Amino acid sequence: MKLETYSFGMGDRFGAEGSAQLRALQKAEQQGVLIIPVWNKSNREHITIGTVPGDTRHEADHAVRSNGWKHAYHVDADHIGIATVGRFIDSSDFFTIDVADFIGVPPAKETVRSFVEAMSRFKGTLSIPGIDRPFAVTDETLKSVAVKYLTAIAEAGKVYRAIVDRKGADAIIPEISVDEAGAPQTPEELFFILAAAAQEKIPLQTIAPKFTGSFLKGIDYVGNRDQFRKEFEDDLAVLAFAAKTFGLPSNLKLSVHSGSDKFSIYSIIHRAIRKSGAGLHLKTAGTTWLEELIGLASAGGEGLNVAKEIYAAAMKRYDELCAPYKTVIDIDRKKLPKPETVTGWSGEEYVEALRHDQSCAGYNLHFRQLVHVAYKIAAEMGARYSGLLKECRKEIEENVTLNLYERHVRPIFLGQEPGSPSVQSSKTSAVKV
Repeated sequence: MKLETYSFGMGDRFGAEGSAQLRALQKAEQQGVLIIPVWNKSNREHITIGTVPGDTRHEADHAVRSNGWKHAYHVDADHIGIATVGRFIDSSDFFTIDVADFIGVPPAKETVRSFVEAMSRFKGTLSIPGIDRPFAVTDETLKSVAVKYLTAIAEAGKVYRAIVDRKGADAIIPEISVDEAGAPQTPEELFFILAAAAQEKIPLQTIAPKFTGSFLKGIDYVGNRDQFRKEFEDDLAVLAFAAKTFGLPSNLKLSVHSGSDKFSIYSIIHRAIRKSGAGLHLKTAGTTWLEELIGLASAGGEGLNVAKEIYAAAMKRYDELCAPYKTVIDIDRKKLPKPETVTGWSGEEYVEALRHDQSCAGYNLHFRQLVHVAYKIAAEMGARYSGLLKECRKEIEENVTLNLYERHVRPIFLGQEPGSPSVQSSKTSAVKV
């Protein structure tokens, strides 16, 4: 199974927006760019919502049939490890293997020695095509990578083989996530991480490295854009060289995690993949759930009441809801509106605070982040919330499709300026596949 050049990971907490999400990619196809949908949902989200991995497969299959999608599509077992992979195997064909807990765990001394010996041919000066500076590789360089990452990659190999034993190697797309390392990988570190993956015989098609700056849930990129540009371009060069050097799949590409709403770096990503001809997997998470709430608030009535209730409950349960996401949110509690203030808001005021429109005076990124992690409250509402998703279908679907297409697909894959929900797409230069 081979992942195409461009793919888009789409999170959908409640499994109701598959068709609306897919339509965003169909609009891109109409402009000549094929982007493969990958529906992703983590074990934590399934537990919180009360769903099972098979529900995500059902959503994807239904969206594809209902909308006449004629191309490939996938279901991602998102951020799985050996303890959780089993329940995803039957329904998934894309596997994001998360090794965060094993980064920095030292392997046996013999394992380190063996790796250094195997990589000794790269000692001295390492030149990577596409990077304008050489890298000095010493025994210490190799030992450092081994100590920091070999245990993690060995764990990835363990998970990969468990999947292959059940499904077979030709039926899956493997990804490794090392984006939760303490610091961005240097080009030479990433090169030798890929060497370790090849030694483990993991035919990686995507890898999610750590980038400079903060990739927080549902808000814009925080960091030095010039530094990000350099790292991203260097990583593209490393992947191309490593694939040839170590016999990894030729379609090996970068995966950008928590990529939703990183508006300020989308043009950088577009220019880099266009210049290099590289592929890209962008993974979004939670954006669709926020668009559901925007749809409910804009519909007014009971939809707006529920949106307000969710925020009030989130304020009361702040610590509980934020704890699992503490590394990917940055909320200033002093800048959160009081629940009684929100209770008096109109639908328009609620939407302005929640929708990620930095040009809007009412936008509140702290409000948005708290609501982002509050989906557990909506899940606890059961039929009351799911019923509103059906009643307010028109308002919700318009927001879901236009948010993904106008503000994500257009700037990243089509090279167009992001538009607001009221903006009609203009035909400018698109990346052709």
